Amino acid sequence: MNSENSIDVSIVIISWKMKNLLQKCLQTIYTFTKDVSFEVIVIDNNSQDGTSEMIESEFPQIKLIKNPENRGVAPARNQGIKETKGKYILILDADMELVDNSIKHLFDFMENNPEAGIVGCKLVDKDFNLQSSCKRFPTLLAFLFRRLEWIDAVKNSKTLKFHTMRDWDHSEIKTVDYLIGACQFFRKDVVDKIGMYDDKIFYGPEDIDFCLRIWKAGWKVFYYPFTSIIHHEQRITKQNLFSVISVKHFLGIFYLYKKYNFKISV
Repeated sequence: MNSENSIDVSIVIISWKMKNLLQKCLQTIYTFTKDVSFEVIVIDNNSQDGTSEMIESEFPQIKLIKNPENRGVAPARNQGIKETKGKYILILDADMELVDNSIKHLFDFMENNPEAGIVGCKLVDKDFNLQSSCKRFPTLLAFLFRRLEWIDAVKNSKTLKFHTMRDWDHSEIKTVDYLIGACQFFRKDVVDKIGMYDDKIFYGPEDIDFCLRIWKAGWKVFYYPFTSIIHHEQRITKQNLFSVISVKHFLGIFYLYKKYNFKISV
């Protein structure tokens, strides 16, 4: 347990129209998290589905931020980060379900590995099949292929297999290029040094940008496979390629490549 700060881990969750999944997420956080002090901060991006009312009724200990509009991913996460008091910050998606004391596992890993700036654990689907939660920095072609995974030839392409690290069995601790934003556990010191998420990215590759800046600041990005969280992945940009969210996602991708002069590397 952290002796210098009153809180070990600040958990930040944004939610948009995921009331039932968020409810399960919060229930499992409080059920499984032991031997570590924590706070939970939820940002409701104007869900209008009873999310805020559910939290106020069932989880009054949670710090709730109610946005009058959908502010997107990076801006809303930054709202939550500004309210954190913990030594570490855990970003979780609202569609996560804990089945283990995963937060303590990640806390212990970071305490014992000072070179680690950020770590993510193994993510699985409801049948405990492995999800691709750590990846290599993508090419523009890989970004395109990710939207077309329903085509077998694309799904099984060398480009996509390399990007999603399907050439590796995910059974050991490993440094990786980046971790998806569904589960990112990082030091508060990281934010103090590199800043928060890039709020110019409404929805999309803010997780890539954040991990890249962590690498450039001298820390390492780790994948930790010895605890798992169920991720009921919604994949909203793949359900409708022409939705407003999908368009903003693509704009985020092009912004990222422009930001780094169309080259992503450490």
